[in-house]
Amino acid sequence: MYALKSIALLGNFAPRQCGIATFTTDVARALSGTEKDRKVDVIAVSDRAGYEYEAPVVYELAEQDLPAYAKAAEFINAGGYDVLCVQHEYGIYGGLDGVYLLDMLRKVKIPIVTTLHTVLRDPTPSQRAVMGELLSLSERIVVMSDRATDFLCEVHNINPDKVDLIPHGIPNFTPTTGKAFRETLNIEGPMILTFGLLSPDKGIQYAIQAMPKIVEKYPKATYVVLGATHPNIRALSGEEYRNRLIDLAAKLGVTDNVRFVDRFVTSEELVDYLGATDMYITPYLKPNQITSGTLAYAVGAGKAVISTSYWYAEELLAEGRGVLVPFKNSDAITDAVLRIQGDKSAMNSMEAKARAYGEQMKWPQVGARYVESFQDARAERALGLKMHSVEIRPSLLPSWDLPELKFDHLYALSDDTGILQHATHSIPNRKEGYCVDDNARALLLTAFLETEGPLSPQLALLQSRYLSFVMDAFNPEQGKFRNFMSYDRNWLESVGSEDSNGRVAWALGSFIGRTRNEGHQNVAISLFHKAVPELMKMQSPRTWAYSALGANEVLEYLPGDVAAWDLLEKMGSNLAELHRSYSTEDWPWFENKPTYCNGRLCQALMVAGKRCGRPDWTKIGLETMEWLMVEQTLENGMFAPVGTDGFFTESRDIALFDQQPVEAWVTVSACLTAYQLSQDPEWLRRAYDAFEWFLGRNVVGVPMAEISTGACFDGLHATKSNKNQGAESTLSFLCSLVEVRQALPSKLRTVKAKVGLI
Repeated sequence: MYALKSIALLGNFAPRQCGIATFTTDVARALSGTEKDRKVDVIAVSDRAGYEYEAPVVYELAEQDLPAYAKAAEFINAGGYDVLCVQHEYGIYGGLDGVYLLDMLRKVKIPIVTTLHTVLRDPTPSQRAVMGELLSLSERIVVMSDRATDFLCEVHNINPDKVDLIPHGIPNFTPTTGKAFRETLNIEGPMILTFGLLSPDKGIQYAIQAMPKIVEKYPKATYVVLGATHPNIRALSGEEYRNRLIDLAAKLGVTDNVRFVDRFVTSEELVDYLGATDMYITPYLKPNQITSGTLAYAVGAGKAVISTSYWYAEELLAEGRGVLVPFKNSDAITDAVLRIQGDKSAMNSMEAKARAYGEQMKWPQVGARYVESFQDARAERALGLKMHSVEIRPSLLPSWDLPELKFDHLYALSDDTGILQHATHSIPNRKEGYCVDDNARALLLTAFLETEGPLSPQLALLQSRYLSFVMDAFNPEQGKFRNFMSYDRNWLESVGSEDSNGRVAWALGSFIGRTRNEGHQNVAISLFHKAVPELMKMQSPRTWAYSALGANEVLEYLPGDVAAWDLLEKMGSNLAELHRSYSTEDWPWFENKPTYCNGRLCQALMVAGKRCGRPDWTKIGLETMEWLMVEQTLENGMFAPVGTDGFFTESRDIALFDQQPVEAWVTVSACLTAYQLSQDPEWLRRAYDAFEWFLGRNVVGVPMAEISTGACFDGLHATKSNKNQGAESTLSFLCSLVEVRQALPSKLRTVKAKVGLI
């Protein structure tokens, strides 16, 4: 077998404070220990300047600098390394879902072994695309659980022989009661521990809520929350979450029994804390976590572990190695703690099983298994073997031909203030002025476009103007956005409609997660947070939907954003309750009359249910969208959205005209979301059917989009189109085209011509 002399590691690295940085640091140390003369170099991925890296870091890669990825590949190729080991997590590399990483790996000329820290069962189309190519570029893949392998096979059709199951590494814990360290902590009763970077998705509040009943039985019991607030959360909202937890403990009367250690602890300190504790808890809020370093440490230390039943915990705590409890259930945590503490024999048995299982997880053994994977990767590179990923069978999809993106009319409608809302034919109508609705939509379009690469100078300039308009629209005295502005730049109202406020929230949320401009992003985050308090009070169902979509987008980029979580849960709950109030077996809808932008209600519940762990909400979203599509599809299979001339009543007297471009866009978006959640290709067909409405596949047979300029007519009448080309219509077409381009295979897209690589 080839002796590996030089290994390159790519990933976050200490002193950056995150789980993957700790993991990469430990992997580097373990690989160095497997052979005396082996060189292990680290290419450290940095989210900011100023880290003081030490050996073995030899190169720093700025995660948001796309050209830097190609330069890093050149550095790796020139380094004479035998293999590159990549730590992969969607959020640690630049671009949408870390797509910048692929630009580097395509250029790397040595074998690649990728460790997957996240494997999703229901990835978005973008996540599927990134993962599909990542699998194809890697000789071997390392996962830390059997379920991760199952998902790769089921979702990405990977050959399981190319996947190595290597457990998460742990320190070499020595059996100890931790008595001496416990005395320094001055803890006399049962000690319960949670450690790791603090963020709202950790569910610490449920463990604190369990403490009053535990303290009734064991008055000196102490729950120790060990760890600093996650840097991203701290930068966004300071210590808001930690302060909430402190306030909760005070409200419940257990302040003296809940102890916060607010700092990033070393591995040595962590070993001491684990040695001192009686029980360890991971009360995470959602099931879709495929690995957890903190849980691995606790099991390896031979501790009695209580955890919510997320995927990794179900696997690691099987066969009596721990206790699983339901999500968001403090009573279950209470019962588990009291049961374990009250039965020392069972507790000792659980600890012994965990400690025995942890033997295979110690870093020396893990390092040796990584070396075996690297050697296999070199052998497979020599034989020309590669992974293949098939996402969608071509027989399930039609051949989609998409028009080229043109922005001529967008440029014509836009000036140094923003985008004008109306046009007479193709001529911008200055008399009608501007509105925040259209400037928010225009900002959203530029955000969509940034996922495909840097904006052109002209679009980048317009983006700053659209954002400036939205920023100026915010009325701080009201906490709301104004809508209408005259051409001479005078606001015509103090606040806009609830729906216009919701649209702005949606646009800002989408913009936050996609823009490459940090200054623009910070402005958008600030505006979003300022708007949340008033959004929480609004009563329009479409405002609820837009707000939920925006909050979901914020959480895609900032998963610990407390305000976004509160907004998403509130809006999702409002929509679900609205559906419960109105729907019947014969009328499964949210209202007694579907009017405009109907699909957004369905789409919002889909995404809210997915992120909040409420499958009942997602089910409502999918079922109502299914019903809406049936109602909006003619007998010949043609898409015909609800018209504005009467809308749609429970008597089923659906208005066929006037059909609006925004309805086609809404339908495209909602169908694509339904596909992301269900993986049913029928939703892709429906999305394209709705998009073809712009191209002339409508009841009148009139093309609504002017392909040569990117313009769109304002409405479809019974015999003709409305020839005016306003902002809402044009932006509806352009946003639909971009969304379809990014979600569907097309002959006109510049991506690899490989089956399933969207």
